[in-house]
Amino acid sequence: MSAAGGSNPEYVIARVRARRSALFGDEEYRKLVRMGPAEIARFMEESEYETEINALGSRFSGVDLIEYALNANMAKQFNDILDWAGGRLYDLIARYLRKFDAWNVKTIIRGIYSDIARDEVESDLIRAGEFDESFLSRLLEVQEIEEIVELLSGTIFGDGLEAAYDDYEDVGVLVPLENAVDRAFYEQLLEGLVIGEETKQYLEFLEAEIDFRNARNALRIARSGADLDPVDYFIEGGTLFRESEIATLATNTSELVSKIAESRYGDRLDDALSDLEEADSLIGFERALDSALLEYADTLGYVFPLSVTPVLSYILAKEREVDNIRAIARGREAGLSPDEIEEELVIQ
Repeated sequence: MSAAGGSNPEYVIARVRARRSALFGDEEYRKLVRMGPAEIARFMEESEYETEINALGSRFSGVDLIEYALNANMAKQFNDILDWAGGRLYDLIARYLRKFDAWNVKTIIRGIYSDIARDEVESDLIRAGEFDESFLSRLLEVQEIEEIVELLSGTIFGDGLEAAYDDYEDVGVLVPLENAVDRAFYEQLLEGLVIGEETKQYLEFLEAEIDFRNARNALRIARSGADLDPVDYFIEGGTLFRESEIATLATNTSELVSKIAESRYGDRLDDALSDLEEADSLIGFERALDSALLEYADTLGYVFPLSVTPVLSYILAKEREVDNIRAIARGREAGLSPDEIEEELVIQ
């Protein structure tokens, strides 16, 4: 992968739109929720996941095969985009794909915290960031969270995790560590970002993602029961919330929805805001936030078709597809009904 050469948005976006059109839609999900894991794997074999299912089918089966194939395919799709891109466009996409380094760090920390077997943790890793296979293997071998913090020193997550470790020990929940990872990711995204024609919409999208992350984090903290102040976990860089008001909004979801509705996001999020208002649980609210962010990214992509935002919109949409298929496979394995599984999905 190289950033050599000039930006080539027309070529990259044309190929990304072709990939977007191949994502699963309502019809495919309606079929999948009525299948068992083996049937789901066979269905995937006849789709864009054919290569991964065939390559992994001799080593895994059932939900394991599905999860490894999903993550391998997603990593390949995103690495393809980097191979297509050049110049400033490459740099912007590569910066954003570090979110999967953040995802992998949080996944491994959660695995240690919950004493989950290494194989189960590894199946959830997405190899689309900058951490190579050797470093991920070292992280997977660690059995104590303190060792993870030490191993990550020198990375973009090192200083933040070290500073948050004492808070984690005090409260016994992962919020301080997970927030430190998120903060580090967004700080590196925004650091040194020169605003121009290529980066204006990129920044607008990042501001929206940070706003929605702050809303999610504040709600989680408010409902966790832990002695934590949401203000201490506020991520700088958004435009919607002030640090001083986030704690109040976290305890009043209707006011939080109103705040979003009256913002620059409101007129572009009619359906998603309805879902936010109707959500009757934290999980439901978080799914509605995911849907709202995807809807906003899609809108930016349509309004600014030659900016980086159609690429970011595709990345989010691909993540949602992978999350949805995983939720269906795990739900069917657990014996959930199709209706129960459909409630877990994020579908536009």
